[in-house]
Amino acid sequence: MGKKAAEFPLAQPQLLAAAAMHAYVRRNVQRCTMSTKTQIAVIGGGLTGKAAAVASARAGFETLHIAPAAPPDRRTSALMGPSVEYLMRTRLVVDPATIGVPLKRIRIIDATGRLLRAPETVFLSGEMGLESFGWNLPNIALNEAFAAAGQTEANLATREASLARAHREDHRWSLTLDDGSEVTADLLIGADGKGSRVRQWAGITVRERKYQQAALVCDLELQRPLDGESVEFHYPNGPFTLVPAGGLRANLVWIDKPEALEAARQSPDTLARLLAEKSQNLFGQPRPMTPTFIFPLSSLSVDMAGKSAAILVGEAAHAFPPIGAQGLNLGLRDVEDLDACLAAANPGAYGWADAVARAYATMRAADLGRTGAFVDGLFTSLLSPHLPAQMLRSVGLWGLKTFPPMRKRAMAFGLGK
Repeated sequence: MGKKAAEFPLAQPQLLAAAAMHAYVRRNVQRCTMSTKTQIAVIGGGLTGKAAAVASARAGFETLHIAPAAPPDRRTSALMGPSVEYLMRTRLVVDPATIGVPLKRIRIIDATGRLLRAPETVFLSGEMGLESFGWNLPNIALNEAFAAAGQTEANLATREASLARAHREDHRWSLTLDDGSEVTADLLIGADGKGSRVRQWAGITVRERKYQQAALVCDLELQRPLDGESVEFHYPNGPFTLVPAGGLRANLVWIDKPEALEAARQSPDTLARLLAEKSQNLFGQPRPMTPTFIFPLSSLSVDMAGKSAAILVGEAAHAFPPIGAQGLNLGLRDVEDLDACLAAANPGAYGWADAVARAYATMRAADLGRTGAFVDGLFTSLLSPHLPAQMLRSVGLWGLKTFPPMRKRAMAFGLGK
């Protein structure tokens, strides 16, 4: 009887019961420590999601950015002047000249071979009194710059996880992440792409149009430099676009039928021959510097960009074929308007998150509708086999070439003004 209790060994059933109880306690302690309250939760780890998270934190809101780890994005983004100005004004990018290449000219060449062909048209940034229309910036550099900006924000925390479930009750969003943790948030920001689950859980209606075309992207080395000129060769199944990436390097976006793109990359010799033909031998023999990647094309729009204390930014709210350089530019305009709505918000008021979502939806409606119609019209008019559509496109490009007020208005629209 004088022995301590610890000296008596436990029977096997008792050991199992003790182990189970220990595991139960450990799980529940961990779950409690992983339960988080925040004012704003941002879902999605792309560039728009990172920018939205930084903007939310800088507006004075406790912000949790939820996104899984992702491989490096080796693409580039052609950002127009207003987008670059916003990035510099908000210190997301210090100096674009240190990481990117200026876009000083945009050249459109009608290579359709149709009876009604448009004239070759060149847009010069100097016509708008600008040194450049914008900058072609590597996404890796932008990601690093945005992440560095976020690390300085005391209001911003990050979680490497994916959103598994979400529902809203008592004016708060309850989120369950795939790591088992739980989050409650007043305002939910969806930057989670075309297949947005935030959009689904918020009950926002989406319209998607799938095209018969796909896009092939890679980096090329040319034998003659682009010298700051983005060149678009317009073919019946879509444009073949070369964007300057510094020196002899260019970013290729080639839109065509998927079977044609797959056939093109079957052998290095076939690809080399078609790259020279599609670029009309203007830049010698282009040579691929990176692997080719093909992805299907679709357009996506929503009936509203904010509802039930949920806000959509980037491709969760809009997606277009890569023509007209509107993708990330439009996403950054989303973040800029989100910034304005948060600056006007009163987080002490009842239902403040609902009010922010309504204000954001109203503020974004005109820009999303106008840009969506422009890009869709530009793309479908090029693809249309119908003579009236081809005539309208040719007449429009003639007007852009010869009528200065029309040229300037088109260039201003392309800049997002």
